Amino acid sequence: MKKVPTLLASLLLAIGLASTDSAASAEQPAPIHFGAIGWESGALTTEILRLIVERGYGYPTDTLPGSTVSMEVALARNDLQVIAEEWAGRSPAWVKAEQAGQVFALGDTVKNAEEGWWVPAYVIKGDPARNLEPLAPDLHSVDDLKHYAQVFKDPEVPGKGRFLNSPSGWTSETVNSQKLKAYGLDGLYNNFRSGSGAALDAEIGSAIRRGQPVLFYYWSPTPLMGRYDLVRLEEPPFDATAWATLTDAANPSPKGSRSLPAKLSIGVSKAFRDTHPELVAVFEKVDLPIATLNKALARMSETRQPPREAALAFLRDNPTVWKAWLPAENAAKVEAGL
Repeated sequence: MKKVPTLLASLLLAIGLASTDSAASAEQPAPIHFGAIGWESGALTTEILRLIVERGYGYPTDTLPGSTVSMEVALARNDLQVIAEEWAGRSPAWVKAEQAGQVFALGDTVKNAEEGWWVPAYVIKGDPARNLEPLAPDLHSVDDLKHYAQVFKDPEVPGKGRFLNSPSGWTSETVNSQKLKAYGLDGLYNNFRSGSGAALDAEIGSAIRRGQPVLFYYWSPTPLMGRYDLVRLEEPPFDATAWATLTDAANPSPKGSRSLPAKLSIGVSKAFRDTHPELVAVFEKVDLPIATLNKALARMSETRQPPREAALAFLRDNPTVWKAWLPAENAAKVEAGL
């Protein structure tokens, strides 16, 4: 008979522990899903924001991979809550979701960002220090490329030049492909898509180290911009009607134009905006000085730092930058967690 109360007590204890575990689990908020951005500035910014959210506000976070467009679609569905570096307005997927009130672009995170087509300066000016003669002395604009396809010859496609495009799946890859048609270059240049941002960097860096001509799409903020002497080729002034033809891969008659003036923001879902006003207030204030950011990116690239480690170093080295975005109490929590 003594075993009955003992068994009952054990059962009650087990039920009590299970209830405690369930309550603790219920109190634990679901993680905030960030897009796992593949390029360096986006990867670093993602980790900076995650550290602020985790250590300053106590929310768990994680990252989910995808192409630029697939992440924007996921954001509209709230499968993702944050894209830390959103070049807002560049893809039809973003524009459609923004017009429907499903996604929002917060802040102006990096001033003076840009994108375009570039060549090393020595291709135009030469480089006496390396005994390099000018190969395209009259190259100033995308239209001039019609005369220099053999300077940028593709080793795998005889008779054509090579244009290094973005990786497939990036919004800029569609735009660049349409620009080749718009500028009458698609028959003269092979539209070479790199497998990843890292592969694009490797091919550009290898050509420059060897003093070879190379024509490529690129953007800033990036370590590459601060590392080499590059020349951006002139394009027609930005035109909104022409831009619409460049972002539409199915448009058979694209018109040439500079890319949409860059405005980097933090993309968030409607649900995130509605439920996390304290984080929205922070994101709206994020301002990453481009020179400071490029320096951090260069160090991250040269030392092969993982983005998380680079973000920790950025927060330790630049407290006056990020403390301006947060209330003092939350800034102190972030600092204590570094």
